[in-house]
Amino acid sequence: MTYVALLVSGFLVVLTAIVRAAGASLVRTPRADALHDAGDGDKRAAAVAEMLNDRSRLQPALGMTHTLFLVAAAVPASWALTRLERGANLAVALVLFGLVLAVFGDLLPRTLGRNRPALLAYRFAWLLKPAIAIGDAASDLVTEFDDDQTASEPDDDEDDRKEKELISSVLDFTDTIVREVMTPRPDMISIAGTESTDAALDLVIAEGRSRVPVVGEDVDHIEGVLYARDLLKLMDNEEDARLCSQFMRPAYFVPETKRVSELLRDMQTNQVHLAIVVDEFGGTAGLVTIEDLLEELVGEIVDEYDDEEPMVEILSDDELLVDARLDVDALSELTDTKLPAEEFDTVGGLVLDLAGRVPREGEAFTYQGLVLVADQVQGRRVSRVRISKQ
Repeated sequence: MTYVALLVSGFLVVLTAIVRAAGASLVRTPRADALHDAGDGDKRAAAVAEMLNDRSRLQPALGMTHTLFLVAAAVPASWALTRLERGANLAVALVLFGLVLAVFGDLLPRTLGRNRPALLAYRFAWLLKPAIAIGDAASDLVTEFDDDQTASEPDDDEDDRKEKELISSVLDFTDTIVREVMTPRPDMISIAGTESTDAALDLVIAEGRSRVPVVGEDVDHIEGVLYARDLLKLMDNEEDARLCSQFMRPAYFVPETKRVSELLRDMQTNQVHLAIVVDEFGGTAGLVTIEDLLEELVGEIVDEYDDEEPMVEILSDDELLVDARLDVDALSELTDTKLPAEEFDTVGGLVLDLAGRVPREGEAFTYQGLVLVADQVQGRRVSRVRISKQ
């Protein structure tokens, strides 16, 4: 019976190592890559993408899962060793087993998993999914117990909450692609290269822009970027017939599928503050600024030029008024529902999909227990959506 317990413990150590390595591989796997592979028919990638859907819950669940497996491996081994050894020998045996557990159940598999993102996560997705479900349930129990214990204490954990939100934003940052944060093509402020610099100066003052794309025959032909500071230098110059094309700087182009974490690094390296986003056909999809990227990490950055309506306006406990550009994932969190972010990026895209056409202003649609009303429609575009629970 003693040796059976040791065999069981050895098996659990191996299982712990596999879960640890696969978990480390999982958190290093970009969700965008998993979604891409899932689109090619890889069922393991689809399972990984689902597990990566909520990283704020994933990390505690993985930690709890690993702890449970370590305890499960240690219990039979400790029971067996107490029957095989006594005194100093028992102490040495327990210390040695602890070292084995730390090295082979934690350090080595964690390093292995970090060096092989996606590979181990895909291979052991069948094991990770139920293991994480167990860890998630255990984590919820611990959290619920902790909440009960601290319910009567003063609420002084605002800093902790903000820190957790920031950590969650950093984790999501690695998965986000440029298309999700860019200013879309219809909202771009641009100027033709044949326009005068005086007209360009009026535009940047009126719109509160420091950089404006310069277009050729249309917005799909971006010729460069005009800087407000270059225009200001021309104010005292009496020379006539100055065209925007004479003073523009080269534009920086990026694909819409580029990860924002990589783009931020590239923009810092190249000292660029604005990039033109292109789609797979080479057309202009939109533009993105360093401010857009930083807002993904720290939240909305409001300056003296930001006088537009808020993205989310809470009308009551059960009703919201949101900008149609709001990310579908953000709406999922606000309404505690699971919306298919893979099919469309924005709330406006969801409404258009439900309508199958450009909806009329005031037209309502139901989806996943939500009522979505096209509150404001401008031309062929939904700009504001009113949302309530059914």
